[in-house]
Amino acid sequence: MPSMIPANSAVIGAQASQAETSQKMQTLREKMARGGSEEEIDRVSREFEAVFISEMMRPMFDGLEIDPMFGGGKGEEIFRSMMVDEYGKTMANAGGVGLADYIKAELIRLQETQGQKQE
Repeated sequence: MPSMIPANSAVIGAQASQAETSQKMQTLREKMARGGSEEEIDRVSREFEAVFISEMMRPMFDGLEIDPMFGGGKGEEIFRSMMVDEYGKTMANAGGVGLADYIKAELIRLQETQGQKQE
């Protein structure tokens, strides 16, 4: 007989996912604020796009039922979250949806603007 997951468990899981995403975004904001070389900006832009893609894909997997034959439980929730993150990274590194290019251009423009203000 499949075990029933309490409704509040799903809410707690969603809140944990939001907290994790907020932390990732804060880390990326800090990296972007520091500026850096073009390679650093490119890497941060791809990371941002990977987080964005992962968050857009996450609801697709939230609606899937967990098959008790393979265990389910917290382990599967954690694995699924990591799997979605890796899908996002893979898609971003393969060209993504084009978001990284716009972010990179904007970060370079902001660095140029800040450089002009300091002169």
